Amino acid sequence: MTLHDSLPSTGLPAVSLVASPTKRTTILELASRLESLGFAGLACPSLGGTMGLCVSLAHTTSTLRYWTSIQPIYYNHPVEAANTAAHIHEVSGGRFGFGIGVSHGPVVQRLGVETGKPLSDIRNYVQAMRAQEKFSGALPPIYLAALRDKMLQLAGEIGNGAIWANASLSFTPAQLKRNEAHLPSPFFLSNMIPTVIDDDVDAARAINRKTLTGYVTLPNYRNYWREAGYQEEMDAIETLLAAGKRDEIPSAMSNKWLDDCTLSGPAGRVRDGIAAWYETGVTPIAVMSSTTGGQAKAINELIALYS
Repeated sequence: MTLHDSLPSTGLPAVSLVASPTKRTTILELASRLESLGFAGLACPSLGGTMGLCVSLAHTTSTLRYWTSIQPIYYNHPVEAANTAAHIHEVSGGRFGFGIGVSHGPVVQRLGVETGKPLSDIRNYVQAMRAQEKFSGALPPIYLAALRDKMLQLAGEIGNGAIWANASLSFTPAQLKRNEAHLPSPFFLSNMIPTVIDDDVDAARAINRKTLTGYVTLPNYRNYWREAGYQEEMDAIETLLAAGKRDEIPSAMSNKWLDDCTLSGPAGRVRDGIAAWYETGVTPIAVMSSTTGGQAKAINELIALYS
C-alpha cells in the first residue's frame, strides 16, 4: 500500500521531524519510537537535509509512512531529484512520498536562482522527473505544496496529493468542496499545524505567534488568510510591515485567527483539534514546539498526550 491509498485509522497525527545537525541519530531513534506507537507518519521539512533523513528512515523504520514536506524544487535538478526519490521509494518498500514546492521568496533569493511562475515551474519540474523515470525506476507518489485553489488544482492534475502549511480549519472544508471536481480519488491531503501543548493557553499561543510571524510577512500567505476571512488581521499586519514595526506583528494576530490555523493549549484541547482536522479528510501533521524545550521535548509531550 502506498501512502496516498488511505488515511490512517488510529486517530494519531503525523509528526513533523527535522534532522537537526548533531542530533540526527537521536532523531532517527525518535522516529522508530513514533513508529512503534502507531503515529500516522512523518513529514520531513527541508531543514537539516530532508533527503538524507528520508534515506535513513528507509532503513531505521519498517512500517511508518513518511514524506518530504516540503523539498523546494530549486534545491535539486529534477533529474537528480528523480534518481534520489526513486531510490528512497524502492528501498523503503513504497512508504515514501515526495512532497515538493516552490518555497518562498526569501529562500529563493538566498539561493540566487532564476525562477518563473510557480505553477509553470512546478509543472515543468514534475514533467522532467517523470521523463527520468525510465532511468531512475519508479517514482514515489508526488505531493505538491498547496495553499490556494490554482496550486491545489494542479496537484490534482499532475500529482498524488497536496500539502498545506498553516491552513485555516474553518476554511478548508469549503476549499475542498469547491475543488473536488479537480481532485482524483485516492488523493492524499495533509496540513502542517504549529502545535504547542501547555496548560497555559496564552503561553502556548505566544510560541505559535512567534512561529507564524515569518509566514504573515509573505504576500501569498496573507492573500490566503484574507480569502479565509481574516481581512482585518492581514490589513493590520501590512500596516505594521509598511511602518517597519515587525516586532509588533504578533499583537495583530487575533486569537480567533491563531486558533484557526494552529493548536495551542492543554492536552485535551490539542487532541480535539487534531480530531477536527481528521474530520475534514486532511491528515494533520503536528509541527511541535514547546514552552520549555526543543523539538525532542515537544514531540515527547505529544507522545504523552496519546499515552
